Amino acid sequence: MPRVRKGAARKRQHKRVLREARGYFGTKSRHFQQAKVALMRAGRYAWRDRRARKRDMRRLWITRITAACRMRGTRYSLFMNGLKMSGCLLNRKMLSEIAIHDPAAFDKIVAQATKASRAVPAAAAAA
Repeated sequence: MPRVRKGAARKRQHKRVLREARGYFGTKSRHFQQAKVALMRAGRYAWRDRRARKRDMRRLWITRITAACRMRGTRYSLFMNGLKMSGCLLNRKMLSEIAIHDPAAFDKIVAQATKASRAVPAAAAAA
């Protein structure tokens, strides 16, 4: 049985790895072994940070909504509870966008939420 040599396949693999590592600093963009390690590490960071980005954005939206609520004399937790009780289906991303770009509409939403949060305890006490 003849001996198989991986010349073409290995060359193709090396070229692919080095092409993906283009722009990396120093030997990580020039030497196959270093490039392979750098690509694996970059892939791990990318996988982790795609998930972290979602958490970071949610934290940003909550911070923006909190600031907008405090400007209107209410707290974030009371505001969100009032929204839930009033049946409002806006998510945090949309609420933060409304708070930034349309303050008048956000004022109405806050009024609706505070009205709903005040109405429920009286009804619960009567029951």
